[in-house]
Amino acid sequence: MTRKERKRALTPARAREEHSAGGVVIRRAGEAVDVLLIRDPYENWGLPKGHVERRETAREAALREVREETGLDCQVVGEVLQTIDWFFRDKGVLVHKFCQFYLMESGYGDPVPATDEGISDCRWFPLSVAIEEIAYANARDVIVEAARVLELAGGGGS
Repeated sequence: MTRKERKRALTPARAREEHSAGGVVIRRAGEAVDVLLIRDPYENWGLPKGHVERRETAREAALREVREETGLDCQVVGEVLQTIDWFFRDKGVLVHKFCQFYLMESGYGDPVPATDEGISDCRWFPLSVAIEEIAYANARDVIVEAARVLELAGGGGS
């Protein structure tokens, strides 16, 4: 049984599916790679992400959400980095959320948190520090995967 089949088998039939997309935004400074984290409405460090809108691809949604939450225009580097999923309740309804993350690069500009969306801070962290600071284990796995991809590409990762 594939991972996807296992997930479907474990998903309660009554769960509503939702789809989001986001980015692991990096900035290079010589050999160093920094990762942008946002402080979410729960005061946790996380990755910028949000709902995929109707008639929008996950890639388009990821770019839009990063721009809306941080004010940065980015370039996507490659295909989907990783998809994570989790369950939560929305007004008593069980929701199974899937979120596709893309590796993105931002070469310029200062991030500005979208306070109207509950984002209280945006900050660049060295890659190794971002892995430690991020609050969510599944998002940490995404940053670790980004580090692996960067290392394989010869683009740093420290």
